[in-house]
This record gives sequence, structure tokens and C-alpha cells, in this order.
Amino acid sequence: MRGEKPKAAVDMTSLIDLTFLLLVTFMITMPQLEQGVSVLLPQAKADKLPDKKTKPCSVTIDAEGSIYVGKQKVSIEELKEMLTALQKEDPEVGVLVRGDERQEYGRVMEVVKTIYACKIHRMSLVTKGE
Repeated sequence: MRGEKPKAAVDMTSLIDLTFLLLVTFMITMPQLEQGVSVLLPQAKADKLPDKKTKPCSVTIDAEGSIYVGKQKVSIEELKEMLTALQKEDPEVGVLVRGDERQEYGRVMEVVKTIYACKIHRMSLVTKGE
């Protein structure tokens, strides 16, 4: 042991701690970045979502009945104008409808009827998996 040279070692503990901290941070923030409005989605068997190369438009109805396109709060008339413009740009545009399960069925159907009135036929109702 006397003739051995000292071995260089890197203490990895602080790097591992930092890695876990970043991992937890991303796990918490990524769902918030994906969708702007928090809603309780009803449970159902998930169907295939629109498979368009462009990101589909997200329409959200919260528990109070407010309508959002992305994070922007809109009225039903503004929704119709926005969706008509989107449909003219891309006739195959997809729309994801996210309705809070505490909201009345009639309000969700009002939004669905508006989407169909804008001649958008690629529409999905988003739910949580069972």
C-alpha cells in the first residue's frame, strides 16, 4: 500500500441530486405547459386522436362554462369566427374538445355544434383513460 499512487475520484452525489431535481421539475411543469386551463376530464375509453402533422386546435370548457381556445378565453361567437378562419386555412384541421365533467352536457354540445357548423369534421372529445 505504501507505493500506491493516489487515485483521482469525482464525487457524483451532487450531480445525481441535481439530475433528480431537474427530473422532478420537468415532471411537474410539463403537464402545465401542455394545456393552459385546468379541467376535470370525464373517464372513458380513449379513442384515437386526430393524426394530423400539424397540432390540432384545443377547445376547453371549464367548470363555469367558459370557453377557451388554447389559453385565450372566447365567446361562442368568437369561437365560431376563429374556427371558420382555421377551417379556411386548412380544411382538414383537427379540434380537440376538453370539457370539464362538472359542466352541463348542453354547454359541451353547444361547442360541438359550433365546430360542426364551421364545417370541421375532425373533432375528438378528450377524456381520461379508465
